[in-house]
Parts: sequence; C-alpha cells; structure tokens
Amino acid sequence: MKLNGSEIIVECLKEQGVDTIFGYPGGAILNVYDALYKHSDEITHILTSHEQGAAHAADGYARATGKVGVCLATSGPGATNLVTGIATAYMDSIPVVAITCNVTVPLLGKDSFQEVDIQGITMPITKHNFIVKDIADLANVIRKAFRIAKSGRPGPVLIDVTKDVTAAEYDYVKETPKLIERQTDTIKEEDVENAVKLIKECKKPYVFVGGGVIASEASEELSRFVHKINAPVTDSLMGKGAFDGSDPLYSGMLGMHGTKASNYGVSRCDLLIVIGARFSDRVTGNAKKFASNAKILQFDVDPAEINKNIKADATVIGDALEVLKRVNAKLEQMDHSDWVNEIEELKVKFPMSYRKDILNGPLVMEHIYDITRGEAIISTDVGQHQMWAAQHYTYKKPRTLLTSGGLGTMGYGLGAAIGAKVGCRDKVVINIAGDGCFRMNMNELATATRYNIPVIEVILNNHVLGMVRQWQDLFYGQRYSATVLEDVTDFVKVSEGMGAKAYRVTDPESFDKALKEAIELNIPCVIECVIGKDDKVFPMVAPGAAISEAFDRADLELKNNK
Repeated sequence: MKLNGSEIIVECLKEQGVDTIFGYPGGAILNVYDALYKHSDEITHILTSHEQGAAHAADGYARATGKVGVCLATSGPGATNLVTGIATAYMDSIPVVAITCNVTVPLLGKDSFQEVDIQGITMPITKHNFIVKDIADLANVIRKAFRIAKSGRPGPVLIDVTKDVTAAEYDYVKETPKLIERQTDTIKEEDVENAVKLIKECKKPYVFVGGGVIASEASEELSRFVHKINAPVTDSLMGKGAFDGSDPLYSGMLGMHGTKASNYGVSRCDLLIVIGARFSDRVTGNAKKFASNAKILQFDVDPAEINKNIKADATVIGDALEVLKRVNAKLEQMDHSDWVNEIEELKVKFPMSYRKDILNGPLVMEHIYDITRGEAIISTDVGQHQMWAAQHYTYKKPRTLLTSGGLGTMGYGLGAAIGAKVGCRDKVVINIAGDGCFRMNMNELATATRYNIPVIEVILNNHVLGMVRQWQDLFYGQRYSATVLEDVTDFVKVSEGMGAKAYRVTDPESFDKALKEAIELNIPCVIECVIGKDDKVFPMVAPGAAISEAFDRADLELKNNK
C-alpha cells in the first residue's frame, strides 16, 4: 500500500514493537507528529520538557526494559539537544534509536533555517547513523537501525530524515523483524579450552563483571559460573546487579570508589576473569599496577576492547551468555575456600561504615533499600550521590541501577527515571540526585506531573558540587573554586510549582516517613535531604595511584595526625 514517509516511519516503529517514544516536535518533524497523532492509541508519545530529557528517557527505558529506546527531535537545535543523551548511551552501550528530521533535500548545505549536519555531529557517538534523502530507502534504514542498535555490543543509532521524504509517498510492505542472533561465530574452541585451562590451574581467581553481562541477559549463567569455580566477585558501576549483591561471594564494587576488599583482593589474585567490562580508568587506577599479580582472562563481545586499556593473557570473543555456557560445560565443581575466606576477612576488616545518627548519603541509600526491600529501580545523576547509590544499595537483579557510567552526565537521572517508570509501571522508581544535578534537569518534573508518572526524586542537598569539592578538599588545598551553591533557590517550592509533592527532611526519621508516604501516594514526589557539605565518598583511590592504595577517612585522619 502507498503511504507517505511519516506513516512509513510509524508503521516501521510498530513492526519493531515500539509502544512508547519520547520527544519534542518542531517544524521539520511536523509530518511525523501528524502521523503519530493518528496512531496515538498504538504508540504513546511522551512530550518531555527538553530534547535532552527525551534522549535520557529513551536511554532509561532501554536500560530498565532491555528493549530499544526511541526518541524524536526536530532539526537544528532540537537535534543537537539530543547529542549529550546519545553520547551517554554510546559510552554505556545502550540500544537507542534517535530519529531526527532535517530540512528538505534542496535546502541541505545552504545554511537553511534550523539546518545542522546532525549525521556528521553524531558520527563519533553513535554505533551507526544515517541520513535518508530518498523515500525508497526509508523503511529499510529504520529496520537496519533497530538491528544495529540491539545486536552484538548494543549502542545508539541515529536516523536523520529530510522533511520532503516524510511527505513523499511510496509503497510500504509490512515485514516481521528478523530474530537477532547472538554473536557466536567469533567464539573459538581453542580460546574456550585455553580459558578453562587457566581457570583450572589458578589458586586465587577473582571474577570482575561489567555491563556486558546485563546486555547479554547472562546473569543466571554468570551465577552458575561463579559458584562452580567458587570465586569472589566484584563489579564495575555498569555491572551492578549482574551478580546478586547479597550473595556471600560478592565483595563490592571495584576501582576509585570500590571497596577495600575488592581493590585489595584483585591486587592479590592470580587470575582475574573479566566478563563484559572495558577496564575504565575509574576501575583500574594506575593501569601499570592493576592486578599486577594476576593473569588476565577476558570475555567480551567487542574485539576492540581487548588489550585497549589492560593487556589480556587470554580472551574469548563473543556474546557473554554463549561464552559462559561453553566454559561452564567444560568445568567441574571447584573449591577455593581458603581464598574465599581470605576475601571474607577483608570484607569484615574493612566494612563500608557511616554515621547512623544523622542524615547522610549512605544512610539514605540503605534506608531506601530497607523500605523498598531492594525491589526498586534506582537511577542516579553523577557525583557523590551516584557513588553512595552504588556502594550502599544492594543490587540483587540486573536492570535495577540506571546511571551514566562512561560519560558521567549530570542531569541524566530524572529523564532516565521517567523512561524506566514508563517501561516498568509495577516498579518503584527513585532517582538519586545532587543539588547541582537537580538544577540541570529539574524541568523534567513538569513531564512527570503532566503524565502523572510517579517517580520519586531524592535530592541529596549539601549546597556544593560535592564530588568536585571533595577533590578540591583533598588535592587542591581546599580552594573551593566555583563549587559552592549557597543561594536562595528553594527546591521544595520549585517542585511544588511544577506540580509535584515535595518534602524537605533533615533527619533519618523524617526521611523514612517522607519516602513511605511518597511510595504510598504514587504520584511524582521530591524529597530534599539536607546533608553536610563536608561529607565525602570513601574509600577513594587518589589519581595516579594503584587501587591497592585505596584510603578511607580513618587512613586520612591517621596521615594528617602524623
């Protein structure tokens, strides 16, 4: 049947099972919005307050559901406002399809009103991108974009469509999406055998888990692997929930703000088994000193990650689930009790401690865990609050922590929380923000209230840019340049002005009461938690130091008293 380009876009989205999109209209994309109007009973459109919020919402939807998130924007500034959200998804390997519309083909390259080369701009931050200037290509490009976004190592794909293509007519024939095959052709039998040999020969194995395990839906197979080889487990920020954080073999996060048990343990192990992690500098610390006593065995779907940051002694390239299945099939039950007990002693010796008599970030996170029984989806912005969320909430399942790990995007969390709640209506969704981050995305509260999307925004307000100030305090001689936020902005009034229920709390009891009420009300709520400006995230690894040199408050006080 003959359809115009906008109707073909909508039909192709329906083919892919898209039920929700996030976006903001404008002149170049008007035809697409006209088509969406006619299909509003099949595809829900969430009008965000800003295009960046739409990109983050699509990202949060994708992370929470495992589906491809979709966002829309018009040409020029609409398209460029998506860029930070696209880059966020790219750094964390999140499947998002961003559809923008551009000026008509005759106006391209002529500095036309609201014209921008969004394909060129996003080339370094997309897995692939397209510009469609011929309606004959449109349907196939959309189908290809979804396959690319979801297959192999996931990532964002951008489709830019000229306005004349959205108006032109062409024959549309419905297609059923092809099943996306897991990447197995790169898994070599000799590599699997070599991996099994290393595992059987080691005495002190450690398993390091990243976001690739979540993308691969490999958590159950990972658990079988870990218990079969009887090894302690650590994770990256992106790997939270891939392995049950309440399991006795779990030792906490690795890296700059990882636990001492994990940092010391990885520094002592003789085999580090890395699954779906990319050796970020925040994980490795001084790369020359990272896991210096260990052989490195790396499983990853992306060959570009092999030997990029840390040299591997052995590798298996392929989908994490398929690799783990093949390795598990060749392993017998192993016993590393002495090594596991050694790590357990480190966990006991170096607990994650904090004051429980005053309101602070770690306490807030542990109380959220207790009140929600660990069943909430947690999104975060970026900073101290992000690290406290990683350290002090126990993630038992995948897709329950949504955070900007690679790009470190302030302003990410509220949009992501909206996307997650739309995709997972039965879950309590809580965004953890700092006061600096809340300023960057507070406008999306209006989105939440417009659609009554009952997200809970918890603001840890220390009246400073906490993480930057922490560095200034520790490494810059307490010169607090541009990090003090002592002003008159009233977050409760701002939140109420956008239609949310808002609380300000200063003690643990008041926080518990507010959170329980917010969950019960099931409407958009904001809880401002006033905490101390000198609160810090510990443990910490200084820049340039090895992770084995992690220090905490007690170490700092001991050093200062010498």
